[in-house]
Amino acid sequence: MGAALESLESLLRARKLDVTLTTAAPWSETPHERLAPTGCADLDAALGGGLRRGHLSEIVGAPSSGRLTLAVTLLAAATARGEAAALVDTCDTFDPPSADAHGVDLARVLWVRDTGDAVRALKAFSLVLQAGGFGVVILDLADVPAAAVRRFPWTTWMRLARLVDGSDTVALVIGTDRIARSPGGVTIALEASAAQWSGRGSRARLFRGVAPAPRVVRAR
Repeated sequence: MGAALESLESLLRARKLDVTLTTAAPWSETPHERLAPTGCADLDAALGGGLRRGHLSEIVGAPSSGRLTLAVTLLAAATARGEAAALVDTCDTFDPPSADAHGVDLARVLWVRDTGDAVRALKAFSLVLQAGGFGVVILDLADVPAAAVRRFPWTTWMRLARLVDGSDTVALVIGTDRIARSPGGVTIALEASAAQWSGRGSRARLFRGVAPAPRVVRAR
């Protein structure tokens, strides 16, 4: 039985159907050039080197869990590599000065700002993916009501995954719930973030930000 199971798993991996497996075997070896490091060492280690290019992945979590902070880290890593990046900012929450302070080269970022609703944002995301030439393309739906996002048919996410399939682009959706991942992509689930403070006094401390706690969920 064990030999037969091992043979079946090998066959599935050979045909790139190993996303259906539930064993503890390694995620799969991806060439270094097909990975986009996130800029977060612990997260890159969990991802096996970074996010897979040519796939649709997602960042999910509750408000104030560090979703946009992680997105800015990804943009900084991409632009530091000399890549062009794009952000579809559905609810106008991106702050360029803050991103610049975190190392984002804004000259390399296409900012599609305040599209107004999820429908227009998805159209803009599709157009940017079709244009090509970007290392990372992010669709921020974090502040769009989850019910509105769930109204999109599952074929919407399949179509987006096909647009990026085989390309050098990492496509990423930010939201509250898991909804938009291609078979080779991942979900980065953010737990409640720990607040960071400076100063020792209980009444005289300075809020420095939050520390995201990402957990990688793979389709296995």
